Amino acid sequence: MWRKLVLLVVMCLVVAVFAAKIEIFSWWTAGGEAEGLQELFNIYSRLYPGVEIINAAVAGGAGAQAKAVLKTRMLGGDPPDTFQVHAGHELIDTWVKTGFMEPITFLYREEGWDKVMPKGILDIVSYNGEYWSVPVNIHRANVLWYNKKIFEKYGLKPPKTFEEFFQVAEVLKSHGIIPLALGTKDGWEAAHVFETVLIGKLGAEGYKGLWTGKTKWSDPRVTDALETFARMLQYVNSDHAARTWDEACALIVEGKAAMNIMGDWAVGYFYAKNFYDFGWVLAPGNEGIFDALSDSFGLPKGAKNRENVINFLKVLGSKEGQLAFNIKKGSIPARTDIDKNLFPEYQRSAMEDWLKHEIVPSVMHGAAASESWVTDFKDVISLFVARPDVKTTQKALVNIAKAQGVPQ
Repeated sequence: MWRKLVLLVVMCLVVAVFAAKIEIFSWWTAGGEAEGLQELFNIYSRLYPGVEIINAAVAGGAGAQAKAVLKTRMLGGDPPDTFQVHAGHELIDTWVKTGFMEPITFLYREEGWDKVMPKGILDIVSYNGEYWSVPVNIHRANVLWYNKKIFEKYGLKPPKTFEEFFQVAEVLKSHGIIPLALGTKDGWEAAHVFETVLIGKLGAEGYKGLWTGKTKWSDPRVTDALETFARMLQYVNSDHAARTWDEACALIVEGKAAMNIMGDWAVGYFYAKNFYDFGWVLAPGNEGIFDALSDSFGLPKGAKNRENVINFLKVLGSKEGQLAFNIKKGSIPARTDIDKNLFPEYQRSAMEDWLKHEIVPSVMHGAAASESWVTDFKDVISLFVARPDVKTTQKALVNIAKAQGVPQ
């Protein structure tokens, strides 16, 4: 009898050990990203030492590969315990409206997040009066990074307008320096840069109107943006198709290229490489505008380790979690009650700009439009990079908007 009882207890303990796990799905594998994610893991492991963390990260910036893997798993009834998703349309249209997520409003009430996160962020994780994910950060997409030593060597000032950009690019090119580092291997990076060109040419309201129908894609300013982007592409590295976003950033670190237009995850990459000779300004024409996106995690229906997920979400939304993660990632906290002086200079400036600049939603990172629109937009701009036909591309952009039900 005692032998059976002991055996039963041992079996229960074994089951408990194997059940104590959590699978966390993301695309954070590059420099800065991986370090930020590890900070979250470290905090979670300290608070919940008996839980095994399964890092199910899939390489590829902006989720280029991860989203396809995630879709297969979700549709196949095998959801990860929690997964990275951009707040906004990517979260709400793709996973919430289709019934794949559990609301986590109870966590917002328990943890008080609805009182310490800005309305603009709360709005893009909300639907039908419920909260659906925890934003771990706020990223800025429209930043021009530059190698300070190169600019100092040739007596250059970082460009704030398109005219200044082309003047600086000509000088750099004449000295054998790649003016603009670009990596288009994952398919989204060129569209990311073009997004900032659209903002620079249309302004905040004009850009936002593209996704609602208030601004037509046939607008002459869109034509101007395409022509300007085509001209910018004349100053990029010839091997851009073989490079990812972080490999393009490496050209800045190595001193082979002078500028790069990328989101502020680039600063996380620079930190990870111990590179601090960089400066930043907003992308040309983007003065006073904050092109925003937010990474978040939620609770999928059918998550195998629900309680462990809830505890992980608590870490994500905590002061400690947001501070540790964002310092490494290059982004700023979604919480407004964290001392900005705890952050490096770039993040301090971004935290100040968030409060005073006009906020626009990033299209390439899921905040401005549906996933299908983002995919079509990305594909059209990728084709434009290979064959910069302005008229054909603009017509394609008009047709994509029409297909989304947005009047043109």
